[in-house]
Amino acid sequence: MNIKLTEAQKIKVLNSADIYKITQQILLRENKIDRNKEHFWLVCLSNQNKILMIELISLGSANMTVVEPMDVFSFALQKRAVRLIMVHNHPGGELEPSTEDIKLTERIMAIGKFIRVPIMDHLIITEKSYTSFDDMGLIEKIETDNNYDLTFKQVDALKREMKNLEKKSKAEVTKKMNDLAKKLIAKKKFTNEEVAELTGLTVKQVEGLMKN
Repeated sequence: MNIKLTEAQKIKVLNSADIYKITQQILLRENKIDRNKEHFWLVCLSNQNKILMIELISLGSANMTVVEPMDVFSFALQKRAVRLIMVHNHPGGELEPSTEDIKLTERIMAIGKFIRVPIMDHLIITEKSYTSFDDMGLIEKIETDNNYDLTFKQVDALKREMKNLEKKSKAEVTKKMNDLAKKLIAKKKFTNEEVAELTGLTVKQVEGLMKN
């Protein structure tokens, strides 16, 4: 579920405190019952470390939530995220990363390295405080020591996802350029060559649009 952010929240991330301030606000917006469940959010960043969006990937029980790494990266690839930050809450107030928290981070960092969408940090938050894997040196340690091997199934699935998104992206760009060309043609103020130059289409493609 996409989290609605204000323009003021779509900031350039400088440190973990920036992420905590925003995700704490998101957590506190929920009612008390939901705040007592574990959430796993994915923070998508641009190349300039600006927040593009925050997605709720999983909502669990009072002491656990199930996160599938493939779900994380399927979403990240669709949204063209360049870097990622993971955030999850501990309703019980414990800020120390659990063994499962560390193992999950290892798995997701391994996949992120493979598809070149790095994990910059993993925050554990409560209503009043937080812990940052990066601040603790855990991100660097996991990156250095990570021995997690992707399965053939995971690699194949990731390759298919990237190919599908590449095709989808090209189709979307072509559609937008065709729509623009049609509008320019309708104005009857531009030659076919000028429409082609403005849209990046070929003259032949423009002539084909005129027949439709």
